[in-house]
Amino acid sequence: MSLVRLNIKGISYSQTQNGAYALILNEVDGDRKLPIVIGAFEAQSIAIALEKEIRPPRPLTHDLFKNFADRFDIIVKQVIIHKLVDGVFYSSLICERDKIEEIIDARTSDAIALALRFQAPIFTYKNILDKAGIYLKVNPHKEDEQQDSILLDDLVADEIESTIQDSYKNKTLEDLNTLLEQAVENEDYEAAAKIRDEISKR
Repeated sequence: MSLVRLNIKGISYSQTQNGAYALILNEVDGDRKLPIVIGAFEAQSIAIALEKEIRPPRPLTHDLFKNFADRFDIIVKQVIIHKLVDGVFYSSLICERDKIEEIIDARTSDAIALALRFQAPIFTYKNILDKAGIYLKVNPHKEDEQQDSILLDDLVADEIESTIQDSYKNKTLEDLNTLLEQAVENEDYEAAAKIRDEISKR
């Protein structure tokens, strides 16, 4: 399976889901976007790493991990989003120490927060992008602006949110309850909240 390189397009805040954000990854050699629902803490950590000028007075969790890795000569070489199951993305950190490579499982939001700190590239497999990638109708004039603008405009945010919510609409109640259990088990509380809302609507 071929790998596709991604970069970070921005972060959008969910107007209807309190505390939920969508991280938008952009295909480097294409127009598709990959929206990933993340929590407020991870969104803040990613935004701080993107801004570069913001320095928290004490290290955040991802900064602590970076400091720890630097101290023991561990390098995160790349991040691979390798699996998508029921709307949940699974990622791996490809690390190296003393020329020995190790693969570590990680939540996608954590993996991306660390990739930014290590300046490591982010990849996914083509079949995942084919399955979950979307085309966003973005104002062409805004496309010319800086690529690392953190917060996306409301129009794009609404489109992302409706795309994520639509994925639950054609599921049965039984499917939704199974997904809810899996989301809680995987500590993906943002997805759990969205699934719970869809169950409540029924």
